[in-house]
Amino acid sequence: MSHPPADRAQTTPAGTSPTGAPAGGRMSAGTRSTLLGAMFLMATSAIGPGFITQTTTFTVQLGAAFAFAIAVSIVIDIALQLNVWRVIGVSGRRAQELGNLVLPGLGWVMAAFLLAGGLVFNIGNVAGAGLGTDAMMGLDPRIGGAVSALIAIGVFLSRRAGVAVDRIVVVLGLLMITLTAYIAITSGPPVGRALRNVVLPEEVSFLAITTLVGGTIGGYIVYAGAHRLLDSGVTGREHVRDITRGSITGIVITGIMRVVLFLAILGVVAGGADLGTENQAATAFQTAAGEVGLRVFGVVLWAAAITSVIGASYTTISFVTSRTRTADRTRTLLVVAFIAVTTLAFLLIGAAPTTLLVFAGAFNGLLLPIGIAVLLWVATRRADLMNGYRYPRWLLVVGWTAWLLTLYLAVNSVRPVIELFS
Repeated sequence: MSHPPADRAQTTPAGTSPTGAPAGGRMSAGTRSTLLGAMFLMATSAIGPGFITQTTTFTVQLGAAFAFAIAVSIVIDIALQLNVWRVIGVSGRRAQELGNLVLPGLGWVMAAFLLAGGLVFNIGNVAGAGLGTDAMMGLDPRIGGAVSALIAIGVFLSRRAGVAVDRIVVVLGLLMITLTAYIAITSGPPVGRALRNVVLPEEVSFLAITTLVGGTIGGYIVYAGAHRLLDSGVTGREHVRDITRGSITGIVITGIMRVVLFLAILGVVAGGADLGTENQAATAFQTAAGEVGLRVFGVVLWAAAITSVIGASYTTISFVTSRTRTADRTRTLLVVAFIAVTTLAFLLIGAAPTTLLVFAGAFNGLLLPIGIAVLLWVATRRADLMNGYRYPRWLLVVGWTAWLLTLYLAVNSVRPVIELFS
């Protein structure tokens, strides 16, 4: 799907640059649509079942103070995403291709980590889709998960796969935000107290901040939107402004969803409700709006899960194939096979085993600092790969500073693996 026929520019229309950007720097309708799709692909890839669970758990633990962790994590995410999108977009190369150019074989190590993590987490995504259909319409989770996987496969097999992916992630992304905002309004959260905690937190949880950063841009997520732009032809120095706008907006979209979900849960918790220990998000939605709230939760969870299936499948295969040497049909079949294998695993075992999830988390945690370091090294020392583009020094400083946090995330992701064998 990396180069769907509908995404290719066969000719250069009059009044545009060779990349399709209108003369004078204005964004073309095609570029705008692709940029929107890339932003939402990144955002909806981050907003998966784990995203909902993390946000709910920390809201229950920290209350209004969680607002500070959300704000700080968004700033860190933007710092990293700005660099990732700009290096990939300007260089015109995927992350693993740059890795192999920096150190032969390094790109394939990155791809191996991402594939291992992607396979396991996609089982969780399919399971989440099944749980969503259960809450939404009472459908058996295994049937719901299988049907959802078939829908995702249908998207990739469609004649205009690139356009289909762009549109479905935008529509479902907006649907999730709108429905969750409705629950947030219904639950009546203490917004003023939450806003005060953004600048004067009652409690600071570094664990919450690092967990949010890892959950928002960990593993394949940080590359999803950038690879989508690359495959659609929006690359080069002339698109720096578009790339920058897209990278920031993608994180902001994720942040908006995080905020409205936080407020929805906070309103219920602040009202004194006990969410129990199992499926706290579903309980919160149901407490806020009754039976309607439970159905809304099902729709939100299903939308989060199926868009994560699409994002994980697309990005994982983009790491193990060549953008120029792999045929379009081969890429599509590999994506379909990836979804089919993870769905079959879900049907056989019901969900990704905890041990495998721990290992996958470790792979994702290790990939983040390696991948970010590769891209920042290219920006700092490999001007030959940046097509003559002079990289802003301030952006490098911001990027390397944020990279230090990814090292902390890596250490914390490996620790649970060590504990398994201790």
